[in-house]
Amino acid sequence: MKSTLRDLAETIILTLVIFLLVRAVVQNFKVEGRSMEPTLQNNQYLLVNKIVYWHLDGAMLSALFPGMIDESLARGGAVYPFGEPRRGDIVVFRFPRDPSRDFIKRIVAMPGDTVEIRAGRVFVNGQFIHETYVNQNGDYNWGPERISPGAYFVLGDNRNNSSDSHVWGPVPRDNIIGKAWLSYWPFDQFGVLSDSAFAFAALP
Repeated sequence: MKSTLRDLAETIILTLVIFLLVRAVVQNFKVEGRSMEPTLQNNQYLLVNKIVYWHLDGAMLSALFPGMIDESLARGGAVYPFGEPRRGDIVVFRFPRDPSRDFIKRIVAMPGDTVEIRAGRVFVNGQFIHETYVNQNGDYNWGPERISPGAYFVLGDNRNNSSDSHVWGPVPRDNIIGKAWLSYWPFDQFGVLSDSAFAFAALP
């Protein structure tokens, strides 16, 4: 009897540990709205990779290892063991104006980049961005504005139907939950989400 109870307790503990580990690595996310069309559809279900952008705070590292950390890193930078967010990544993040809500958008500009939108055409550091994932450019202007350290400029792929950084500003680094990784529902859209082409190009 004792052996049976012990086995049951071990099974429950192991199940709980596995559950917590999975929760630490991936998160379920439901796309709500049409702001990421045509790439992602309303009511599409995704798994988000939460560990891919795990990072160490530069100021904390500087305090732990005085004199060994680059000064620019100590002033608000971060170390990303698995790689930092990149232009073109689709990310899930806590909405800066209401952290209880999670949004999904595409990173268009990095910390330190200068962004300008002219009649819907996006320019980063003065260069036009060729975005194959956008069906129609937005009908608005924005900037130019330099993105502050530790923040990212994000836009929805459905440019005229998206509340994003052109409305409420860049997303702080610590608000980013993870990268959209796998689509699992509807089943005909099952698969790993590929990195879309994101390239600087000459104006047509």
